[in-house]
Amino acid sequence: MQLRVFTEPQQGASYDDLLAVARATEDLGFDAFFRSDHYLRMGDGDGLPGPTDAWTTLAGLARETSRIRLGTLVSSVTYRYPGLLAIQVAQVDQMSGGRVELGLGTGWFAEEHAAYGIPFPAKRFGLLEEQLEIVTGLWGTPVGERYSFAGEHYTLTDAPGLPKPVQEARGRAGVPVIVGGNGPRRTPALAARFASEFNLAFPELGTVADKFATARAACEAVDRPADDLVLSAALVLCVGRDEAEFRRRAEAIGREPDELREHGLAGTPAEVVDRLSWLREQGASRAYLQVLDLTDLDHLALVADQVAPQLG
Repeated sequence: MQLRVFTEPQQGASYDDLLAVARATEDLGFDAFFRSDHYLRMGDGDGLPGPTDAWTTLAGLARETSRIRLGTLVSSVTYRYPGLLAIQVAQVDQMSGGRVELGLGTGWFAEEHAAYGIPFPAKRFGLLEEQLEIVTGLWGTPVGERYSFAGEHYTLTDAPGLPKPVQEARGRAGVPVIVGGNGPRRTPALAARFASEFNLAFPELGTVADKFATARAACEAVDRPADDLVLSAALVLCVGRDEAEFRRRAEAIGREPDELREHGLAGTPAEVVDRLSWLREQGASRAYLQVLDLTDLDHLALVADQVAPQLG
């Protein structure tokens, strides 16, 4: 199983903080460094030193890392026009030598939109569907040809579809696209049509098997092999060498130990291995480890030393 480090910089992190985590991610053998795409702290606190932009961050990390994959989980369709997003992501893909992935979603955090003057329409699923079609369509347009699109929300006329990413995603032109969410029907259907990966973000664990089954069925409904879609889940990480260290880390991120054990990847290394093994049995081949204390690089080292080797 691939283990990916997933950060939440809006809670309070500078670019240098993120660079340190990304370098640790690479040095310790993890598969990828991902970050959320938010502009406002959630919950109490001042969020100092302030937000960082996801794709600006990833552009920098593209030049300061060499192996790990880089991406968002997930960017919101409310932040960028799809034509500009396709250009941004393709450029960062070039800067990284073909290591970028795009997670795209509808967005949900109304307060950050209000704080920074970003429109937040009540109905956004149509925006997501059209953005997925446009971004993948632009990347997939052969060089020398033009791409046009006329939808309810966006119109593109004779776009050259440049620049091109330097990688291909499972036989599709462009970077791998991740569609995620816990919606029962429409989100898996979009993943089947446009994505390389279907992700469950902090799901109730009892629902994982059924949601993965729905995603597989959505692939079959569009004549796509079910095993062509990567299945993954994002869960909070909190692990300690012993109970005392686990509880210290839980306190540092303001979470209750029992709640973490019930919903996340938490406890001793053996407990986390058991949870990840169970997740793999449900069909997941990737896990996103939500790391909330970005200063605790020993946390990542522990997972690399005592968890990852037991997963094969």
